[in-house]
Amino acid sequence: MTWDQEIDATGLLCPLPVLKARKRLSAMQSGQVLRLLASDPMAVVDVPHFCTEAGHEFQGMNELEGTRAYLIRRG
Repeated sequence: MTWDQEIDATGLLCPLPVLKARKRLSAMQSGQVLRLLASDPMAVVDVPHFCTEAGHEFQGMNELEGTRAYLIRRG
């Protein structure tokens, strides 16, 4: 899957990855996809929960070397 924008929040702890995603998504158009890179173990729970609460679509997560990539479609 392709994405429109990317944020590297590797090394940041909760709640910073979600806060950065929220800020970036607010400037994106509906339907665009954000790729969020995060190494915080809590992001596995926080990112899908944030998407549900904020009306965005969680597209999935991929394991990368030392981090995870989350795809979020702006609602």
